[in-house]
Amino acid sequence: MPNIKSAKKRVAVSKTRAARNKSRNSALKTAIKKANAAAQAKADNAPELINDAIKKVDQACAKGLIHKNNAARKKSALAKLLNA
Repeated sequence: MPNIKSAKKRVAVSKTRAARNKSRNSALKTAIKKANAAAQAKADNAPELINDAIKKVDQACAKGLIHKNNAARKKSALAKLLNA
């Protein structure tokens, strides 16, 4: 456990950010899984779910959660599902 005030703050801040990142990452993965499942089942709401997943990918990239190339790859795969 840190003794210095600034180090204590860094621990608290990193804990908060880690929780936020975990939540966002989980939401991203869930959205992608739902979009893939809907596309495989040929559901009526598949395009809507795919667009939501693409939006989540963009948001994750903007927040620095995933690399821009990773985001582009995920979006490309989702776009293929949408067009198929």
